[in-house]
Order: sequence, then C-alpha cells, then structure tokens
Amino acid sequence: MGLSPGSVLARAGRIGVFGGSFDPPHKAHLALAQAAITALALDALRVIPTGQAWHKARTLSPASDRLAMTRLAFEGMPKVTVDARELQRPGPTFTIDTLEALQTENKGSQLYLIMGGDQFAAFRQWHRWQAIVELAIICIAERVTFAGQQALFGAYSGLENRFLTISMPLMQVSATQIRQLAASGASLTDEPNAPVPEAVGRYIERNRLYRSG
Repeated sequence: MGLSPGSVLARAGRIGVFGGSFDPPHKAHLALAQAAITALALDALRVIPTGQAWHKARTLSPASDRLAMTRLAFEGMPKVTVDARELQRPGPTFTIDTLEALQTENKGSQLYLIMGGDQFAAFRQWHRWQAIVELAIICIAERVTFAGQQALFGAYSGLENRFLTISMPLMQVSATQIRQLAASGASLTDEPNAPVPEAVGRYIERNRLYRSG
C-alpha cells in the first residue's frame, strides 16, 4: 500500500514540508527529517514551526523561543530551511494555507507533507484535509507491516496512492517528556543520552524554559 518515492514525478523538485510545534525540537525530529530527505530523495525540506495551533489545548511557548530552538536544532543539516511563515501569520494556523503558498512559490514541484503516526491518526479532523491530499503526498513515519499499512490507509479508499510510510527506528523521546525533565531541573545537555541537540538544551537551560515561576 502507499507508493515508492520513485513513482512520483518530480517536475521541478521534491519539497518536503515538516511542521510541528517544536516545543521543543528533539532528536526524533532530526531523525525523521533526515529519514525523509533520504527516503524521498528530497531536493529541499521546509521545517515549519506552527503558529497559533487550533488543535492544541496546551498554550505553546512563545514563538520567538520555538523559532530560535528550531533553528539551533536543524542548523547545518543539508537541504533544510527553517521557515517562519506560520509564526508570522495572524490567526489560527492551517496546514492547507502553507501548502497552497508553497505550491504557488514552487510551481511544478511535488510537495511531501511529513508527519508522525500520532498526527496522522487525527488527520481527518484537519482543516480541508481533502485539499491537503490533493496538494501533497502524505508521508507518515511509522514502523508498520504491509498489513499495518492496509489498516492505516483503510479509511482513505481510492486515495491510497496519495500516502506512503517512512521507515523509522523506534525512539523513546517526546516533547512532553522533555518539558517535564526541564521543569524538574534535570540536565538536557548530558551527551550522548540527551533527548535534544546540545544547543537546544543549552537554550532551554539558559532561558529557564518550561519551569514554573
């Protein structure tokens, strides 16, 4: 189920779109970005911190902090550009608006929207999800079997060729866990087991992010 990267015609380039709150960005985000670049033979990857996220019950950290951390996390990764457009957009942030803008700016390019399995589980609740599927190939980071892929895409009968999976090793790291560690005062810069890049850990500690009071 799904499709292989080579089956999509890249007329003017392959552009990956990887959005998220990045509150904070962590090593699993970096691993997914690199896996997507390799598996999809991307010419460019736009990493886009979300602005006013309509689907988040939790108040996000200030946009300036999330943008700074995202730039530190992805600094030096080939083909990656951190794109701040959603942070600069007033009102709720919708993925379809970003995709439409990118398609206009990159006429003829194929867009690949990259997301985790947890995001995909709620995909049908996204604003204008049908339009998203028309604009971009949906790429889900999952460790699933062929049977698992059939179940994953079963709700999208007739659209199976608009989805694919990106094979990823299991990484036990989450932004929630990292915020809890920071709140407790635990170090986030003890390599090699730190869950965030060292520069991000230093930023969090220096600015005392995620600590009450």
